[in-house]
Amino acid sequence: MTVDCIILSAGYSERAKDFKPALDIFGKPLLIRTIESMIHLCEKIIVVGGHNFSKLSTVVQDTPKVQLVKNENFKLGMFSSVRCGIRHIKSDRFFIIPGDQPVVRNHTFRIMLDEKDDIVIPRYKGKKGHPVLFKSNLINEILAYPDTEILRNYIHSKEVKLLDVDDPGIGMDVDTPEDYQRVLNYFENTFAH
Repeated sequence: MTVDCIILSAGYSERAKDFKPALDIFGKPLLIRTIESMIHLCEKIIVVGGHNFSKLSTVVQDTPKVQLVKNENFKLGMFSSVRCGIRHIKSDRFFIIPGDQPVVRNHTFRIMLDEKDDIVIPRYKGKKGHPVLFKSNLINEILAYPDTEILRNYIHSKEVKLLDVDDPGIGMDVDTPEDYQRVLNYFENTFAH
């Protein structure tokens, strides 16, 4: 079974007070760290951009397997980026992950792929996180949802497999400067050694 990944990276990064995809995580941009966490498992990684698209394209240029697509409707919110990304899926299954989650372990992606369910969501200490794994036969249903909806509502309408993982990274995103510092500390302690 083939798998692609959609990385959502179209937002304004307002609360982070900086352009999140380019934030430095031990010598590499945050978005590249997110890509590296799953690159060996995916046929293709679709990065969906919007705000500051030219800067985003500079961050991912020359990165293997990456297809950068522009969501012209990114101001409508994250679900519009999901819909933009899934139109480029050619694989049997696909992950969706926000671009600001650079510390998910490769092992988490791997064990999620062992599950056979239509939708697989990782859970750490009772809290759900990202990435979410979908079967591609759901794409038309997702595309039929209005842009004003949110992906969570679609997921809640379906049977999902919750997979308990030993990975706090599934819940660690970078919304604020404090989050960024927490992710840096975690990366240093978990991956840098």
